Amino acid sequence: MALFTKQDALDYHAVGHAGKLETVPAKPCQTQKHLSLAYTPGVAEACRAIATDSHQSYNYTNRGNLVAVVSNGTAVLGLGDIGPAAGKPVMEGKGVLFKIFADVDCYDLNIDTKDPDKIIEFVKLLEPGFGGINLEDIKAPECFYIEDTLKKEMDIPVFHDDQHGTAIISGAGLINALEIAGKKAEDVKLVVSGAGSGAIACTKFYQALGVKRENIFMYDSRGLIHSGRTDLNPQKQLFAQDKDHGSMVEAMKGADVFLGLSVAGQVTKEMVASMAAKPIIFACANPDPEIPYPDAKEARPDAIMATGRSDFPNQVNNVLGFPFIFRGALDVRASAINEEMKVAAAQALADLAKEPVPDEVKKAYGVDEMEFGIEYIIPKPLDLRVIEYVSSAVAQAAMDTGVAREPIEDMAAYRAALKERLAKAQERMKAFIDSYELDF
Repeated sequence: MALFTKQDALDYHAVGHAGKLETVPAKPCQTQKHLSLAYTPGVAEACRAIATDSHQSYNYTNRGNLVAVVSNGTAVLGLGDIGPAAGKPVMEGKGVLFKIFADVDCYDLNIDTKDPDKIIEFVKLLEPGFGGINLEDIKAPECFYIEDTLKKEMDIPVFHDDQHGTAIISGAGLINALEIAGKKAEDVKLVVSGAGSGAIACTKFYQALGVKRENIFMYDSRGLIHSGRTDLNPQKQLFAQDKDHGSMVEAMKGADVFLGLSVAGQVTKEMVASMAAKPIIFACANPDPEIPYPDAKEARPDAIMATGRSDFPNQVNNVLGFPFIFRGALDVRASAINEEMKVAAAQALADLAKEPVPDEVKKAYGVDEMEFGIEYIIPKPLDLRVIEYVSSAVAQAAMDTGVAREPIEDMAAYRAALKERLAKAQERMKAFIDSYELDF
């Protein structure tokens, strides 16, 4: 049964304050003194301090808690190239999630160009005003070039969530699924359906977790990616097999892990039945996975399966990643989000899934039981402990790898402060939103 109608969705975005975000002052401005402090002449003191030392901008402006979500709308959700204006509701949604889950402020910047060099130029010009950049819904292969260039040329974190978000969350699931199945990453055979930005990033990340390149069989719309093909971009070439090993039907025989980031209908019951014992199936196509959850479980009851859907167990939901990753990176004023920080985030999520689940989380999802196992390998987004686990792990990894400019001295105190910060932020937001007296 659908949770909402088309009109419900339109009303949610249009009624009251149009859109989903609003800029609200964080300091009082009710007296002449307030006005003089907020603007001229008092603002000049902050300007002078920053002019003397540019890093003072983190102390005297909102830069240290501010992320720009930048998109040109060329690869929006399951909608494709719909352009920056039509993509803006999604980018506003990202801003909502940043704030709700991790108290990170966000401006969505929707730009009208498909030229990757112009996008790079635009984003680089933003650096003085932001603590981090979240690239969003920019199509492949341009997104690879854009992110790689910006990471090399900017001194603040740049993170393309379409690539790394799914990789980190599904990576956490893979860590736990392998443990449950009694398998080692270096031994498994992995079949991948899809070769876009998400599939490429996930597969790279799985390599970082131990999966061997020679055991990876990646398929795009033209078949297996192998060295005999002449139509491969540099990213696909990274996963080219030595020769054509046949169709995905053949590759699935004896496979330990299936990763899908393509379209519905790519996998049949027979293909699932041909996989190795205790197969791991991450069918993440949205809104409909490569094979329906009931079909896969009917073919192989021993399968450990995840999808992108909230109505089945083990949802691979990017909201478990980007808000908390940026929270940790911002809090140590990191110059980058590196591979070690991403692996730390995945491991933190994997660890949290093994902890007893609080009653309030079970209640939020309408279940009496929720414990580590085949149907619970990834924490739930509404589990408020995620910020403590992931953000602190990311911050620690940033410090360990030398990209943190403001190290945290007491990690236990930081974890406690994160919990308190989120509680206070949610209290403020609830009071503000309730003042609109909306009925949704």
